[in-house]
Amino acid sequence: MNKLDRYDLQILSHLQHDATLSNQDLAERIGLSPSPCSRRVKQLQDDGYIVRQVALLDRKKLGLSLTAFVQIGMDRHTPERFEHFEAQIRLCPEVLECNLVTGMDADYQLKVVVADMEHYQQFLLGQLTRIEGVSSVRSSFVLNQVIASTELPLEHLRG
Repeated sequence: MNKLDRYDLQILSHLQHDATLSNQDLAERIGLSPSPCSRRVKQLQDDGYIVRQVALLDRKKLGLSLTAFVQIGMDRHTPERFEHFEAQIRLCPEVLECNLVTGMDADYQLKVVVADMEHYQQFLLGQLTRIEGVSSVRSSFVLNQVIASTELPLEHLRG
């Protein structure tokens, strides 16, 4: 990891809050002229600190009102079984996150977003339980989202 200075950290902070900032606006906010600011952003991209820039959509306005956290147990703990599951789950647009986990009675935890319970049932029975190796599925449903952020904490990097 390259050493990030205060300008780099400010760039990362501002861009993860609002990636639509023009280079001019970003430069003004961090106290650099536009040319060095642009070079720094490009370097942060080249170094892999900025992976991609996306638009965050309002899932409720799009009719996606049900979020589920799903714990998946696998029948065998072999690399081949896990690779097969991961390849299949990548094909499911309903799955926003898939994490291999430890410390619970599950091998994977998924974050799934669908329109409603009917769509969740279709996803569960039509796709998820049909993946070879899935031996258990436990679903929990979000009642209210208290915090929803994509911004990573950067304070530990400030010197």
